[in-house]
Amino acid sequence: MSSQLTILVENTKPEQSKLDIEHGLSIYVQTSHSEFIFDCGHTGLAWSNANKLNVDLSKVKSVILSHSHYDHAGGFPALLQSVTPKTLYTGNNFWTEKYSHDLSNTNYKYRGCGFTRNNLDEWNVKQKICHDSILIDDEAWLVGNFIKKYPFETIPQKFVCGVDKQQDNFVDEICLVMRESYGVAVITGCAHNGILNIVATVKRRLNYPVHSVIGGIHLKGADNNRIDSTLTELKNLGVQRLLLCHCSGDEVFKRLQSYDIFNAKISTGNVIDI
Repeated sequence: MSSQLTILVENTKPEQSKLDIEHGLSIYVQTSHSEFIFDCGHTGLAWSNANKLNVDLSKVKSVILSHSHYDHAGGFPALLQSVTPKTLYTGNNFWTEKYSHDLSNTNYKYRGCGFTRNNLDEWNVKQKICHDSILIDDEAWLVGNFIKKYPFETIPQKFVCGVDKQQDNFVDEICLVMRESYGVAVITGCAHNGILNIVATVKRRLNYPVHSVIGGIHLKGADNNRIDSTLTELKNLGVQRLLLCHCSGDEVFKRLQSYDIFNAKISTGNVIDI
């Protein structure tokens, strides 16, 4: 079979859908060799949606967390009520605490995953860290440690981390890469490092053309110059399909009308063939 993604939870859902939604992202991934979860949403709504979608979570042996923000990692403990995965894949420095703050004052809001490395030991879950790239199976990889090639892909100053509340450079961020007919698809949680930096790194490290980008690309609130620069360069990099959600921003879809790239807004319950 071809690989398949099922969106278990996302910010939106189709009209008349009985699924639940929240600010977050979780995807059930099936390849010819394995079944795993990419991101877990915020609260665990993803797992009740999985039941409604007839997704058998008992087959899940591993979980990937794109980064340690609450809306991608917070639902992991709730997953353990249904299944105990053997492996949790993360990027570097996953356990560094995350915060956001209002630049006009010093009020910090916790944005981390809500569990600790010690919890993994208690749950008998092994952590595997993706430093540069890891092969999941013959059809899927993880890639991290992204090369910062595009200076305009900046990270908002509101995101900070650690005891000293330093600017968060999201060294913990990783993406999922899946083989498809015309090259590979890059699946992102938020692309805090910049979707162009991520795509360029994948092309360089795996030596495959990137045909599709799927997931969140964190351009909500970006100005039109950055959006247009991003879309132009994605096309230059050979990307031909954009299936976006979560933090991508509605303005991206308006600007995409001027670009010859297949695109669609995906939402909770959608099934995507790779």
